[in-house]
Amino acid sequence: MKVSLSEILDILATRGHAQYGGEPISQLEHSLQCATLAQKHSANAELITACLLHDLGHLIHEFGEDPTEQAIDDRHEHEGAKLLQMLFSEAVTQPISLHVEAKQYLCVVDPAYYENLSANSKSSLLLQGGAYSKEDASIFIAKPYAKDAVKLRIWDDLAKVERLRTPDLNSFRTIVESCLLDIG
Repeated sequence: MKVSLSEILDILATRGHAQYGGEPISQLEHSLQCATLAQKHSANAELITACLLHDLGHLIHEFGEDPTEQAIDDRHEHEGAKLLQMLFSEAVTQPISLHVEAKQYLCVVDPAYYENLSANSKSSLLLQGGAYSKEDASIFIAKPYAKDAVKLRIWDDLAKVERLRTPDLNSFRTIVESCLLDIG
């Protein structure tokens, strides 16, 4: 399926009003909060774009608003990255593809990390294979873009604040456009 940036942003703007799993915010609010955190931490344009689009896969499946409640792993990280690879380089798509693995990694390297996950995130972690072993964690962090995926994951976990004011979707458009592949 070929897709344009306008179509991607339209999906976020329209389907993004669905609740973000069991969290008290919408998918769009979550995406905007995550991208805003990346921007506040002086991330590059590719990582800000990845933060904005990291959960696109939740908006393009047919499992309903909260697959975790149905004990379904929607594999949103892979589905979203697969769709976005037509428009963006690996600097955008790989952190997206790896952000679930980053959660599995962080559970091993930071003992307090798991305790601070939301209930929904703990449930989805089980569906996604659980925490990594120390060996798997070492293999993960050696992958290209794994460190960016860890940053994305940390901001992802923080981006669940009810009624938090953020810039709107359009304010990120120039950043996102700067990351588009030159396929002309």
